[in-house]
Amino acid sequence: MTLLDRVLAVARRRSPWVCRVNTGSCNGCDIEVTPLISPRYDAEQLGVQFHGTPKHCDILLVSGTLTARSRAAVVSMWEQMPSPKAVVALGSCPASGNVFAGSPVVLGCSLDEVIPVDVWVPGCPPRPQAILEGIARAAALLEAGKTRDQIGRAA
Repeated sequence: MTLLDRVLAVARRRSPWVCRVNTGSCNGCDIEVTPLISPRYDAEQLGVQFHGTPKHCDILLVSGTLTARSRAAVVSMWEQMPSPKAVVALGSCPASGNVFAGSPVVLGCSLDEVIPVDVWVPGCPPRPQAILEGIARAAALLEAGKTRDQIGRAA
């Protein structure tokens, strides 16, 4: 690993850029993400920056059940992100569909079957502290080179 690679790895951990996508949730997770930019939780003190485009982000924050309509959008966002990249899934909806499972528009699969998920944040909805810890865990995985994207490219 060159010095430049090491500097970039530390920068990814200390200043992760996050893109958030709602794939069809009840907005409970999104309501819990909003306080992260407030003075109480202040995600910016950890260097976390929220951006609207995946083309410049390190971490994709996914909330909600995976629907037939949102599947292509999530895959497209994942492919637009530069490597190395990480995915943080919020709540139980990306894993199982939660209360929406069985609906005709909800895919009967986990988000992990569509794109590789690095960090699962449990809860319905997860608390802001847990979401912040999930982002920090994903940033640490990016620095260590242990995201599923990085491992898949090395193999």
